[in-house]
Formats: sequence, C-alpha cells, structure tokens
Amino acid sequence: MQKISVIVPCRDEQAVLADLHARLHAVFEALPDLDAEFLFVNDGSRDATLDVARALRRIDPRVGIVDLARGFGKEIAMTAGLDHATGDAVVFIDADLQDPPEVIAEFVAWWRRGFDVVYGVRTDRGYEPAWKRWAARLFYRHLDRVSRVSVPQDTGDFRLLSRRAADALRANRERHRFMKGLFAWIGFEQKGVPYERPSRARGETKFGFGRLWNLALDGITSMSVSPLRFALYTGAVSTVLGLGFLLFALAGANPVLGAVLFLGGVQLVSLGVLGEYVGRTYHESKQRPLYVEAGFAAPATRPAVPYPDSVARPDPTPV
Repeated sequence: MQKISVIVPCRDEQAVLADLHARLHAVFEALPDLDAEFLFVNDGSRDATLDVARALRRIDPRVGIVDLARGFGKEIAMTAGLDHATGDAVVFIDADLQDPPEVIAEFVAWWRRGFDVVYGVRTDRGYEPAWKRWAARLFYRHLDRVSRVSVPQDTGDFRLLSRRAADALRANRERHRFMKGLFAWIGFEQKGVPYERPSRARGETKFGFGRLWNLALDGITSMSVSPLRFALYTGAVSTVLGLGFLLFALAGANPVLGAVLFLGGVQLVSLGVLGEYVGRTYHESKQRPLYVEAGFAAPATRPAVPYPDSVARPDPTPV
C-alpha cells in the first residue's frame, strides 16, 4: 500500500491543530487504498501546540511529532519534516486551515497520473489586505524576470511531491531557504490545481510585514544575482554622472554637495546589496546544522483507529 506523508509546520497553532487533524483523518478515510502519516513539526511554539499534538498522537498512531529546540522558521520546519517523512509522496500543508485538506485527494489523483509536483493555485485572495495582494503580485512578477526558473504565481507551500521530487528537494541544504523557489528549481513534471482559499479559521497569522519582507529578500537573493548586477550598473551610471558634475565644477558651478550625496548614496546601497550576499556566504561557510531537535516521536505503522468525536478537540493540558 502506498503511503502519503503529510508535513504540518506549527508555531502557536493550538486553536486549529485538532480541527486540521480531524479533516485530514476524514480525507484519508475516503482514500482507503492509501496509508498516511501526519508529521507535526513544532517550531518553537509558546502555547500548547506541542501538548495538543501529543494528545492527537495518543488517539491516532499515524501522528508523528518533530519538536525543534527553538523557532527556526517555517522553511526550516518544513525541511525538518521532510527529513523524517517516509511516504511514497509528501504533502506540505499549513496548520491554519486556509489550505483545505480535502484538496489533497485531487493532488493524489494527479500524482497517480504521473506528475511529480502538484501544487495548489489560489483562485481568490480577497480576504487579504489590498497592500498584501499588490506586494505579492509585484514580488512574483519581479522574481520571474530575474530568476532562471519560473515560480508560479498565487501559490504557497501547499503541494504534493513524489518521492523522487522530495529526495531532490531534501538534497538542497542551504540555510537561507526560499521553498517556493526550490520547488520550481528541482524541475520534474508539475501541475497546478486551483482552489478557493478561505480566511484563517482561528488564531493570528505569523507573517507580518517584517517577516514577509525578509522572505522576499531571501527569495530574490536565493534565486538570482540580479541585485549585484544592479549595483554594478548603478555604479557605472553614477560614474558617468560624477564626470558630468566634475565638468560643471570646472566650468565654475558648485554642484559638489549634490555629487557627494548622490555618490555616497549609491555606494551605501551597493555595499548593502553586497553585504547581503556576503552575509549569506558567511552563514553557509559555518556549516551549522539547519535545525536542532528537542525530540522526535515517530508515527506507528499499525492502521489508524476510527476517529472518536469525543476527542475532536483534545484538551491542551500538558501531558
């Protein structure tokens, strides 16, 4: 029997974790020819997320828990789950229920038709603030222009990977990870599946403006060297302008202050861009592990038990 590994990165998701598990259970009950394992990766949660995951594991032997020693970030948490996944295919899904687990059945259908990567395409993002939708379009349009691989727009991390695609992704051990770019970089036959993405069921998003900015910065610097080329071209233009200011100065004008401010700004921007790449090289050169585990509870291999309604929302009391 083929097995699907469902990887769920979790950070402060106690409010939705039990509901997600109940819906995952229902999805695989409707796929009786598939075995499953559910890997909840606790990414430094400060609430009862880990306790809820442990309670779920007591009622469902398919549940496994990867407990990270601190919060390493979603991209690393996904990688930690991938390192422990044993299925013939791997599904990444967020815990907030904005990615409907029921779509997994359609992912599986396309996987069985021969596609190695099946990703969800969001057909409606009206629940998001206008600035966020505008920024996302601008970012992916720019990334598509400067990157050597095409990253599909309106897609997140919700997708299925075949075992060979998962192994290819796992072989990438870079620290500043932009998973959406890596999904596209590995290649293979890929298929988009449209779905409607609802607003978050409960809890609060962990991706504010600051984290989204850092993610975009990681995406561009991970997939392209265009910022370095931009710094080079800007330096060339500033050199020409500097010569022009010099001619004005020889003619008796006094544009020195403007020239100093302009060239100083160009130099600072160029140094900042160069620093981003040097900093990433520095982090890679230290060869530290991507993450540290505080514990791992492997899923059991015996069949799943019927899901009892009485524990659809486990008590988050420490266990």
